[in-house]
Amino acid sequence: MKLLSTPFRWFKRYFWKLSVVFLVALFAYGFYLDAQIKTRFAGNKWVVPAQLFARPLLLQQGQEISKAEILQELELLGYRKVAILNQPGEYTEQGSELRIFRRAFAFAEGFESARQLRIKLQQNRLVSIFDNAVSSQVNAARLEPMMVTRIITQSREDRILLPLEEVPPSLIETLVITEDRNFYQHHGVAPLAILRALVANIKAGRTVQGGSTLTQQLAKNLFLTRERSLVRKVNEAIMAVIIDLRYSKDEIIETYLNEVFLGQRGNLAIHGFGLASYYYFNRPLAELNLAEQATLVGMVKGPSAYNPFRRPENTLKRRDVVLRTLFEQDKIDRDTYTQAVESPLNAVNKGILSQHKYPAFMQQVNRELRQVLPAQELRDSGIKIFSTLDPHIQRAAERATQETLAGLQKSRKTVDLNAAIIASDFRSGAIRALVGGKDFDYQGFNRVLDARRPVGSLIKPAVYLTALEQPEVYTLASPIEDKPIKLKSTYGKYWEPQNVDKKFRGSVPLLTALSHSLNVPTVKLGMSLGLENVADTIERLGVREKFDTYPAMTLGALNLSPKQVNQMYQTVANLGIRQELHSIAAISSHDDNPIWYRMNVPEQRVDKAAAYLVNYALHKVTREGTGKRLKQVFPRVNFAGKTGTTDDYRDSWFSGMDNRMTTTIWVGNDDNLETGLTGSAGAMSIFINMQKAIYPKTFNQTFPEGIGIAHFSGADGSRKVPGCADGLSVPAYLPALPDATSCDGKVPEPKKKSLWERLFGS
Repeated sequence: MKLLSTPFRWFKRYFWKLSVVFLVALFAYGFYLDAQIKTRFAGNKWVVPAQLFARPLLLQQGQEISKAEILQELELLGYRKVAILNQPGEYTEQGSELRIFRRAFAFAEGFESARQLRIKLQQNRLVSIFDNAVSSQVNAARLEPMMVTRIITQSREDRILLPLEEVPPSLIETLVITEDRNFYQHHGVAPLAILRALVANIKAGRTVQGGSTLTQQLAKNLFLTRERSLVRKVNEAIMAVIIDLRYSKDEIIETYLNEVFLGQRGNLAIHGFGLASYYYFNRPLAELNLAEQATLVGMVKGPSAYNPFRRPENTLKRRDVVLRTLFEQDKIDRDTYTQAVESPLNAVNKGILSQHKYPAFMQQVNRELRQVLPAQELRDSGIKIFSTLDPHIQRAAERATQETLAGLQKSRKTVDLNAAIIASDFRSGAIRALVGGKDFDYQGFNRVLDARRPVGSLIKPAVYLTALEQPEVYTLASPIEDKPIKLKSTYGKYWEPQNVDKKFRGSVPLLTALSHSLNVPTVKLGMSLGLENVADTIERLGVREKFDTYPAMTLGALNLSPKQVNQMYQTVANLGIRQELHSIAAISSHDDNPIWYRMNVPEQRVDKAAAYLVNYALHKVTREGTGKRLKQVFPRVNFAGKTGTTDDYRDSWFSGMDNRMTTTIWVGNDDNLETGLTGSAGAMSIFINMQKAIYPKTFNQTFPEGIGIAHFSGADGSRKVPGCADGLSVPAYLPALPDATSCDGKVPEPKKKSLWERLFGS
């Protein structure tokens, strides 16, 4: 007994001192934990991924657009068709009229509240737009852009931050009732709940109930590991008390709502209800009904066990448990409960966040992003990037690539075909779609941006543009010699260019030479113009890198990327105004303050009238030249474009324009093997299949100043009066033309003036 009493006496003697030491240590440890908590809560709690949005669909009075196109956009945005509009994210159809309850959205130019739009269409033309927000008709309105993807940081965590006021009160109530019904009464920990959980677990012989409060769960998620140990639980409890003392309940619940783990998307962790709502239901959290909110709350207990995609039966049972708890706690009535438990899960397995992330387009975005925002910490602060991507055009380009290459590949077993596509709005330079190769999920080599391939006949418009910028010398009717030519290279070898059909025509009008892509006239014209002048035109159209000038250059013996080619054709299509191709329109901070806007600086790089004449010739390409198959497939739509084929059929090219876009397509083999494909058979086939899915608009340009219809001799290109037998009537720059001669070559006598004209000079 004496031996046993000695430690007890020692402990009794030093109890108060030990207690003081323990309390001092506890307080010191508490201050240490408090500093950690304060640091985390005071700054950015999370490294938040940047959000990338597509272009918003702009609706304008008088716009050529079909109801099907608008419905396609609404489906993409997750709008629901209803009988009567009740909340944002819904629409109704009434004949040719659409009523849309557009969601509120913070655009780059500023916040726009939710509003109801009434849109009337007639014969694929938008007739009127009524906006209930201003109770009147408006000239234009826009739908919110689709969130395309999120640029994930090294943390491999993903979330959408939501302020508490944007979270439905019903979801907060459901969460608290289900997970921690005394949340607003306790001080971070709930001893009675812990005791109840301990008893339940002992009885069951396993963990069947948790006693952690929402605050404890938050402390664990933000600061601790998932290790099951007494030390971790003690730390969790102390931190929960500190958090509760330092912060309000609203701050705590807001942080929890944005932090809670709710699933896995590949190797990315989904955190927060904001992102989970998009991932599982393809809609903002504010638009979820009670049953859908209960589904997400139920997943807090175990996102893997209650995943609606993989374990729908478990998820449904757990959801109904949550709903029953609400009913038993008198938070909902019987009718509401019955309606909710009878509703389906509504999980969308093909929501926007479950799709691939257009890595080829994202490479262009990231290159621009590093230029305009070089600071990494700014790029990781949850910025919102408003891109130029059109999801419909992007998907159409991908489908057309996949389907067309599959068909072409069947007869080319020994050659592995690949492709690249870039489509841009030629008026603004905005890139609408970008396909870097046939493997759309591949994040490596991007053929649009980095491949350099011989461009073949796609360079020819630059040659003819150089000529047409001299309107006093060249018109579309000017005869170009089509006779054999032999040129000696610097190495002493001779080059004798041939037309594809191996024929010579003596001479042809400039329009025919371009629209039928004749090689010999092009070389002769380029030589007479001067190769340096042609090279200067290529540079003015948008090719900034230097290249050698030699005769074969006029037939496309220079290597360019599809993006460079598209920049050239953008300038031509835009009547000589060059707009820098780009994928980012604006950037905002995570709290919607503007950071950066693109300031487009249009440059008139080539003569407007000459560019119009080239576009006229490129239109003829698609009606009667090498691209005439377009007329057969789209008899009611006018296109302009140019095919391109390189030596030995190694590269197949096509650049085409409708009234919205310039699209450049390359088809070939990465190892430079022969494909046997012309520009028409390969690249243009993809263009055709792509256009079938995107409602192309007729390429239509009004005459620039000075341009009008003139009449020429088909033989020698001289200006004639109308009605001559061999006449050629084409657009021309009228101020530079000589007077017209009669059909027999004589200058017509001036018409005698009437008495009225002689008296009054008119």
